[in-house]
Amino acid sequence: MSDFQIRSASKEEFAIAVEWAASEGWNPGLDDLDVFHGIDPAGFLMGWIDDQPVASISVVNYSKDYGFLGFYIVHPDYRGRGSGIAVWNAGMEHLGERTIGLDGVVDQQENYRKSGFVYNGRNIRFTGVPDIRSPRGPQSNIRNFVPSDIGDLLDYDHRFFPVARDSFIRAWTDSGKFPRRRTKIAVIDQQLAGYGTIRQCRSGYKIGPLFAGNTKLARGLFEQLCRDVPENSEVSLDVPEANSAACSMAREHGLQPVFETARMYRGSIAPLPVSETYGITTFELG
Repeated sequence: MSDFQIRSASKEEFAIAVEWAASEGWNPGLDDLDVFHGIDPAGFLMGWIDDQPVASISVVNYSKDYGFLGFYIVHPDYRGRGSGIAVWNAGMEHLGERTIGLDGVVDQQENYRKSGFVYNGRNIRFTGVPDIRSPRGPQSNIRNFVPSDIGDLLDYDHRFFPVARDSFIRAWTDSGKFPRRRTKIAVIDQQLAGYGTIRQCRSGYKIGPLFAGNTKLARGLFEQLCRDVPENSEVSLDVPEANSAACSMAREHGLQPVFETARMYRGSIAPLPVSETYGITTFELG
């Protein structure tokens, strides 16, 4: 490959990769890159041939022990020429010896296994216009998230991710800076018992994360989040298949499976509370 280079991409440069992701049907959130890139600016790599972007990968270091891989894309015009494996190897070097998570599409899962990644579970994207005409969940225990809730929300979120991701969650839930997203929390006996965020995407909206202590609270959060978007808007929810109650909840509200990934890890993590995970945060950053 003549003049092939790999380097960390600026947010503006990596917007090209987000466009590729949109073309692949991944339906990025409109403000996602603004949040993503700030977590580890050196972890957004692109390969270039003669100043033409040809491949991308995000390899975000959350801590000295854990990172997450996403946006592994080669432009269709340049596939089969070695640029993909080159950016992959550069990404692995950036992540180092950390435990690494990823959400792999079906046609890449065998390649990830060859690189030492182990299947952890299947995630299913449910999409549709939600039926929230007859509430199935509680209404009085749920309210809008406000900035003074952030300490409790961060403490709660720590249970659902391999490492603390405070900087990410602060930005992810900041509707002042990113007004195209909303977060709601469930409170029982003055204790935070669940939360969810909904954000506008290229097409419709996505809810993620959706964490709750039980299905009743998850339903309430889902329904109230959906009320914050225009009527007849499509909503997507990325559900761990292992949480059968979450899959049933999505179907009960009129959503249908449209896409799937496999959560895979290279290295070990402590078990996470999948029974309380009704929607993962993102396929791109975990």
